[in-house]
Amino acid sequence: MFSNINKPLIMGILNVTPDSFSDGGKFSGLNEAIQQVALMLSEGVDIIDIGGESTRPGSDSVAAGEQIRRVVPVIEAIRQQLNSDVVISIDTTLSEVAKAALDAGANIINDVSGGRNDAAILTLAAQTGVPIILMHSQGVSKTMQDNPHYDDVVQEVLDALDECVNRALKAGIKKEAIAIDPGIGFGKRKQDNIDLLAHLDKLVATGFPVLLGASRKRFMGTICDVTEPSELVTATAVTTALGVMAGVQMFRVHDVKENRQAADVAWAIKQSR
Repeated sequence: MFSNINKPLIMGILNVTPDSFSDGGKFSGLNEAIQQVALMLSEGVDIIDIGGESTRPGSDSVAAGEQIRRVVPVIEAIRQQLNSDVVISIDTTLSEVAKAALDAGANIINDVSGGRNDAAILTLAAQTGVPIILMHSQGVSKTMQDNPHYDDVVQEVLDALDECVNRALKAGIKKEAIAIDPGIGFGKRKQDNIDLLAHLDKLVATGFPVLLGASRKRFMGTICDVTEPSELVTATAVTTALGVMAGVQMFRVHDVKENRQAADVAWAIKQSR
């Protein structure tokens, strides 16, 4: 999939969790989740990213069995009730959850640990041939924002992602099945996030497709002087437009319609260069 992206893709977030930072509990019921997927489909989403574990700062880990209980019925319902061939990614760091999701109809693994939490997830991706997204994070969700530090955040993130990619390649994953994510907000200070957004072109220069997940992140709230994540829709769309111009190919967002428009307009402008 990653080798033939010819326009920016919008990945819609579906957190089937009680405690996600922006929409925790809103879509934990099956009917609510399916209604949200139907809405995102009508707004032009390309990928549905389903997660059964919150990775917000301070969150606790969720056992594989509970994640599976949350995500598998939703994936099955999308395939059966909506009769949709939309691409589905499973947002997990655990190979057991990823396998159950793939068996239920998911197409992509989205691992916020970059394959570091459970090395078997890399083996699974290699054996099944499914694409995998490797994200950078510093520390674990519970403590990652306690005291993050970088001397050169852009280079350090690039180096860490290079290590993740090399582990994936050694596990047998094909290069064209790998995408990378700088992990905006994951173990990073406000200025770290801004620096990464200012140098997205360096991530794009690696040759791997880049996923940007800046949606409603807290650091933008400090810039805009707002506290509610839902008030950061416009701010998120700005990062999407900037990302398109820098060459980013995928955008993980809560608000599909607004970011679809931002991506499409930015893409039209970029194509005219």
